[in-house]
Amino acid sequence: MWHALTWEAAAVGRAVRRCVTQSGTERDTAVQSLKAAGAALLAWALAGWWWDAPMALLAPWTALFLVQSTVYRSLLSALQQVVVVMVGTLLAAGALMLTHNTMVAMALVLPLTVLLGNYARFGAHGLYAPTAALFVLVYGSSSGIDILHRLLETLLGAVIGVVVNAGVLPPVHSRRVRHLRERLPRDCADLLHTVADGIGTPYDEERTRGWYDSAVRLTDVVTELRAARRWSDESNRFNPGRRLRRSVVAPPPADWDITWDGITEHIRATMRSLSEAAALPEGVPGILSALLRAGGDVLGSRDGETDERRRSLEAATAAHHRLTSVLADDRHETTPALGGLTADTHRLLADLSAVVGAWDGDAPRDDRRQSAR
Repeated sequence: MWHALTWEAAAVGRAVRRCVTQSGTERDTAVQSLKAAGAALLAWALAGWWWDAPMALLAPWTALFLVQSTVYRSLLSALQQVVVVMVGTLLAAGALMLTHNTMVAMALVLPLTVLLGNYARFGAHGLYAPTAALFVLVYGSSSGIDILHRLLETLLGAVIGVVVNAGVLPPVHSRRVRHLRERLPRDCADLLHTVADGIGTPYDEERTRGWYDSAVRLTDVVTELRAARRWSDESNRFNPGRRLRRSVVAPPPADWDITWDGITEHIRATMRSLSEAAALPEGVPGILSALLRAGGDVLGSRDGETDERRRSLEAATAAHHRLTSVLADDRHETTPALGGLTADTHRLLADLSAVVGAWDGDAPRDDRRQSAR
């Protein structure tokens, strides 16, 4: 127990230090938290202190939850919350006026508002429908002026929450896309180099399964990239500050996401064929080692290493030609695994050629680094 508490305290300390010293998720979370608290304070100052509204709590309560992670989400959440609060309030007021009995009105309204709150279009804000109904039923505030106050205060809080989120450092989420696009080439290169070093040793089922698992994790990174891309695109929708914040670099374009999808998928297929290849013809492990090492050199090369990258691609292509020759040579005993490896590495080389073309000259000079990385 003490160890767990110590570890948690250390993790919190590291997060606080990163929040202060560098930009990242921790700082983004801190900024959004402070904005939400500020929006709630501003809403209370207007509704509770200046306006002296009878239901002033609704304004800061609404503003607090509408400082969302994107401006678009704040707008959508504001619409959802205003609608569900309005519906819940009107249903409760109508039921109370009709029955003149709190228990009967509650029995009529709560099942309907809870079902309404689970409607997918309302998202997490759907539960505010029965909550708003309970406020009306429990406190008996069902007069026209009370209902009007509830709706106006909710609307005030929604407006303040949206304006604060959009006007004060509006969030832009492009950092994750850039991070994953830089990580993919590095992780692919590391795996190919690891396999090239180990393929010449005797077959080990557990080790080849580990290679395959690592390749599957690469495809998971591509899935993360797609999710980060959607998140980045959403953060730019209706965001008034994205053109004013010079520190925010545009994320790499999506043109080459499908290429990296192909590269990771073909690496995964190659690792699967290797895991099934208990025995390969003589000389094939050495050829595969040279091919995969050269492919890793292509992906692990840095900006400006154009000649080295081209030479690595040529070396990988030459190794694949030798592999094809072994497959076609009647003097060698071929196996289904060898045919699968030849086909898988051929598709991998095709994608590597496309990436090298993008890095070295087929893409416009200003877009080369972003288009592939």
